Amino acid sequence: MFTGIIQEIGSIHDVRPIGSGVQLMVRAPEITAELKVGDSISINGVCQTVIQKEMEFFSVTAVEETLRKTTLGNMVRTARVNLELAMRLDDRIGGHLVSGHVDCVGEIQSIEQRGVSWFFQVLIPQQFHRYVIPIGSIALDGVSLTVASVTRGFVGVSLVPHTMENTIFATYKAKSQINIEFDMMGKYVEKLLGTTAIGGDPISNDLNEEVGVRSLKDRLDS
Repeated sequence: MFTGIIQEIGSIHDVRPIGSGVQLMVRAPEITAELKVGDSISINGVCQTVIQKEMEFFSVTAVEETLRKTTLGNMVRTARVNLELAMRLDDRIGGHLVSGHVDCVGEIQSIEQRGVSWFFQVLIPQQFHRYVIPIGSIALDGVSLTVASVTRGFVGVSLVPHTMENTIFATYKAKSQINIEFDMMGKYVEKLLGTTAIGGDPISNDLNEEVGVRSLKDRLDS
């Protein structure tokens, strides 16, 4: 589990195909000092497991499912990445609860500087639009952000100078691909209500019925 507060900008040192997956070696002096083999780390919002550590470098293996759902398969040497260590339960949550399980890849449509802030408009797949609410939370490439606007098919977020300086958002251009994780609370509410799941498949309440527990929808209707 993560909070969406980036701790270091790392750089891809090596990219090596491993079967149908990819092994990434990342240079990150500050974070690597705290890492152990087996630890979880967020790379551009994707939760990965550290498999090797040496001096200021660590390595992870992105498997087929990860490559299919995220941008990690597009990584090249020298690419910069947002990094965050797994959260501690006794720490403050500066952003919001982020699982590191990316829902989809979006595309930056436009970037506009507005005084001291920058406004990013991001195109998201239509089936995920229901998970976004104005002034809600969203994680873009692992960065916890507040939704500034919601229009048909698009999400707008505003970034302050600190975020631009301490994440890789300053490197983005129109058409850049970006990992998106929607606020998990919306997904849990959807499941409890027995409505439609991610990807459009209906969710059954059979499990609740088997254990004799009425669904949240039943309670609201009663």
